[in-house]
Amino acid sequence: MHNFDFLNPTKLIFGKDTIGRIGEEIKSGGARKVLLIAGGGSIKKNGVYDQTVASLKDIGIEWVETWGVKPNPVLSKVREMIDLAKKEKVDAILAVGGGSVIDSGKAVATGMCIDDVWQAFEARDQLVEKAMPVYSVLTISATGTEMDQYAVLTNEEENKKWNIAGPALYPKVSIVDPSVQTTLPWDQTVNGALDAMSHIMEYYFIGGRSETTLALDESLFRTIVQMTDELKSKPDDYESRANLAWAATLALNGTSGAGQGGGDWASHGIEHGISALNPEVAHGAGLGVVFPAWITYCQDANPAFFKRWAKNIWDAESVEDGVSAMKAKLKEWGAPTTLAELGVKRPQIRDIAVNTVEFGLTGAVKQLTEDDIVNLLSLASPE
Repeated sequence: MHNFDFLNPTKLIFGKDTIGRIGEEIKSGGARKVLLIAGGGSIKKNGVYDQTVASLKDIGIEWVETWGVKPNPVLSKVREMIDLAKKEKVDAILAVGGGSVIDSGKAVATGMCIDDVWQAFEARDQLVEKAMPVYSVLTISATGTEMDQYAVLTNEEENKKWNIAGPALYPKVSIVDPSVQTTLPWDQTVNGALDAMSHIMEYYFIGGRSETTLALDESLFRTIVQMTDELKSKPDDYESRANLAWAATLALNGTSGAGQGGGDWASHGIEHGISALNPEVAHGAGLGVVFPAWITYCQDANPAFFKRWAKNIWDAESVEDGVSAMKAKLKEWGAPTTLAELGVKRPQIRDIAVNTVEFGLTGAVKQLTEDDIVNLLSLASPE
């Protein structure tokens, strides 16, 4: 079991009818004017926007709005929002939406404190120690960004989908009201579940004797599968939605990786290579294709532990059967299981591998070269 420090300074407010508390939380943090960041407009349809701005208005918080953050958020939009934040002299960021919106908010907060925000992404070994305060109202449980120190952004000019991390990127307060997620399209629910499952696996497959953490990870993984199954037949079930939301938060708030070192993160890196070149690919959907191939390719690095995953998660007697069970579940949910189903053509595999390794070393369970990534992705692209 690795030594570890555990600190998560984010205050998480969870449950029904909690969005109205965001104004008082921002005011108590000392902010008086915020940049409200949002996506394509769904928060105006599900009532989240009205609840949020009513809370700001009631408590006397000024705000200026910026819209249009897309899935797989891009650098050009973040730079545009930074310019607006500086012009309007805001003193905090309020991100209202899913992971892309909150990650964009973290990037804006970082960019308010340095000359150019992309400098932080290029300085991969340096933690972000200074950023404007970030608050969030979450509408899609998936990335865990509502309670973690990470943000991912795509430099669309250079086709680089890279991340930043650091203690300054933990949101000050995040609100998660699972009831507003009951109207999500089914594919977004599935993609969120796949993202959360992948966060767990990136830590889990390190192996070792962190039995407490490993047992929690197995339980979290099975809970995500169970709750997603339940939501397939009853998407408005609050208890299933709430359990899925809490599991997704726990998957990347430090709990799932305690004692597991830094995790592996090869599958995330490969998926970033895919969606950097194919921005229409949803992150969770890409991970659902990459991870079974990664497990198949890397199982010899720690055979006993991969067999444990197959047995304890899928009640399978072999890794191959465990992978088959996972793919069957994804198909049952309507998720892609091959690159072709993502719209990625086999000749593009080498370009994806080159893009992936440009970020740096890939993998901890097994360090993957460019050729390894090509061979791995070929498993996800049957002829």
